[in-house]
Amino acid sequence: MQTNQNKVALISGANTGVGFQIAKALAENGYTVFAGSRDLQKGETAAGKIGGQAKAIQLDITDSDSVKAAVELIESEFGYLTLLVNNAAISHAGKPGRTMEEVLGAQRASSIPINDLKAVWETNVFATLSITQAFLPLLQKAPAARIVTVSSALGSLTINANPKNPYRSAFDAAYGASKTALNGIFLSLAIDLENTNIKIHLVSPGFTATALNNFQGTDTVEEGSKEPIRVALAEDLPNGSFTGPANFSGPDNILPW
Repeated sequence: MQTNQNKVALISGANTGVGFQIAKALAENGYTVFAGSRDLQKGETAAGKIGGQAKAIQLDITDSDSVKAAVELIESEFGYLTLLVNNAAISHAGKPGRTMEEVLGAQRASSIPINDLKAVWETNVFATLSITQAFLPLLQKAPAARIVTVSSALGSLTINANPKNPYRSAFDAAYGASKTALNGIFLSLAIDLENTNIKIHLVSPGFTATALNNFQGTDTVEEGSKEPIRVALAEDLPNGSFTGPANFSGPDNILPW
């Protein structure tokens, strides 16, 4: 059993993209990092590249058995968790290989099949809260714990209500609105836990080129990971923060809800 002086982090969807970059930064800063991946072999490959005290862990946030096994593994090895990074998400539930424009066109509120809508929200909203609830007992055992949830400025109602927002047309009913719901639930969680040892933070990577948007984002994954990495490493941010890239946010990188 390790002592609470050792910082232990779990990142979902850590085998690629922003999740991988966060995991790498945490490992470089002395964390024991559990790199979550649905495919354990891909997770092991990623952990080898991350280096440091990185460990691969099989994790499918939509599979309750997978989540339960991950909780039990970390509990048996450490007995607590310092940092949970909710990074795993999907952008659509339809045919793979489509362009971002094709996906957005298929996910407008007036026409999206309800089953597709439910599938995206199941991962991005319900499964993200479910895994968070599952790890709360381990987070409560750390002297100071944090939950960092990767969201999106695309989920901001304030930003999307502004007709001058250049990305307004991308606010679809599936991915975009799922991030709005995610923001609401985790703000609720921040209020729920504000008198505990656990802080809640939401963070937007910006328009980053990852598999989520068929690599059509304007920022590289390294650029898009800067703010999530800053938030993941910071221990003095106020509970309930929602921040984003410096070029798309206000003072202290704050984003409007």
